[in-house]
Amino acid sequence: MIAPFLTGVGAGLGLIVAIGAQNAYVLRQGIRREWILPIVIVCVASDALLIFVGVGGIGAAIQGAPVLLDVIRWVGAAFLVAYGLFAARRAIRPGALVASTASRGGATLWSAALTAMALTWLNPHVYLDTLVLLGSLANAQGESGRWLFGAGAATASAVWFPLVGFGARGLTGFFARPASWRVLDGCVAVLMLTLAVLLATRG
Repeated sequence: MIAPFLTGVGAGLGLIVAIGAQNAYVLRQGIRREWILPIVIVCVASDALLIFVGVGGIGAAIQGAPVLLDVIRWVGAAFLVAYGLFAARRAIRPGALVASTASRGGATLWSAALTAMALTWLNPHVYLDTLVLLGSLANAQGESGRWLFGAGAATASAVWFPLVGFGARGLTGFFARPASWRVLDGCVAVLMLTLAVLLATRG
């Protein structure tokens, strides 16, 4: 029963660990040591909610129409292949995640939390990643394994954001090196393509 959980952790990390506005914001606030805990809580809670809505929502939808599982499985596999290829391209031409430390005046708790919420909930990719992709991957694990997969994906988020937020000062140099992102994106590419094969051949 541990396999669905570990698969969820791997898939969750593969989607979360990427250069993006949300990670950059968490990193910037971590460097400034400003409202780190509330921001981390918003990001982790939002991800967990979206992940479990995806796991439960898609699971409920396919109960009345099992053929949807096959459709979702192939769409999810195609998305994973595309995501893996994009990660491979990023590995070939790596970027860097650099958070500005310039202060524009201390942010309030509410403004910091609302910014974190906006960067999460107003990002269209988050719905594809959590509701569609992770939801389809979860339901490919079967009725008994899908919730373990969801728990694994949520655990990945619960580990990643505190690591970035509270470890920001120590991780700044790591994230600023393109070579680091080459390794990370290379691993993400391998993971996503492997998951695509497993998803496509499961049925």
